[in-house]
Amino acid sequence: MAEDRPAQKKQAKIEMQIDEDVAQGMYINLAVVHHDEMNFTIDVMYMAPHQRRAKVRARIISAPRHTKRLLIALQEQMRNYEERFGTIELSGPNPADKLLH
Repeated sequence: MAEDRPAQKKQAKIEMQIDEDVAQGMYINLAVVHHDEMNFTIDVMYMAPHQRRAKVRARIISAPRHTKRLLIALQEQMRNYEERFGTIELSGPNPADKLLH
């Protein structure tokens, strides 16, 4: 019966606008994540081969709830990717470890 089911919230459709330069995207190969009680900060960087310096290309600051939603969305997309293309194996040291010392 309809009254036995909890009311489902309708999701509003959001029209996304994107500037041309943002639409081009940027390549990153490294990210460092920090957090405090109120926010998560994600610095995304590019580290060129044979370099010891990474340039921060963007900083994302997000509330913990939004960060968790992003994590869930990324996990779902990774699961779909690996089902389609195969498992991604991680090996070697994490380059972020060198940045934090």
